[in-house]
Amino acid sequence: MATRHDFAPLFRSSIGFDRMLDALEAASRLDTPDKWPPYDIVKTGEDDYRIDMAVAGFTENDLTLTQDKNMLIVSGHREDSDKDGNSYLYRGIAGRSFERRFELADHVRVEGASLSDGLLTVKLKREIPEELRPRRIEIASQASDKGGQPAQITTSSGREPAAA
Repeated sequence: MATRHDFAPLFRSSIGFDRMLDALEAASRLDTPDKWPPYDIVKTGEDDYRIDMAVAGFTENDLTLTQDKNMLIVSGHREDSDKDGNSYLYRGIAGRSFERRFELADHVRVEGASLSDGLLTVKLKREIPEELRPRRIEIASQASDKGGQPAQITTSSGREPAAA
């Protein structure tokens, strides 16, 4: 029995988190996802990530990686290997077609991918644009606005008050 979560209270009390809440809602709607091919997601640094996917039997030509906005799509399709003239007595290495989708956060880009020993490695990096990074804002004092002279307190008549 699947449990449905109501995200309506979060939509009512948050601003600017639409994508995150939509992703949570979409994840709750998923049926049992296909668990093939197996993969790992590794955080290798503060802003660096890696996806390792076991794709034994696939070559670089059989695999396609596509980044469309905030979605990384990894798909694989092998040509039928019966054409090679061999007759298999047992086929235990899975070679079925697949498509795996990964939702990427804002400002995450794919740096590269490599295939070695049946393991597809996709390197990801989060790069926050300079205009979105935290910055220190200098606070100007009134003294610096008047050429370095300290501000004088004046009365409503414009005269300085008498010294006490």
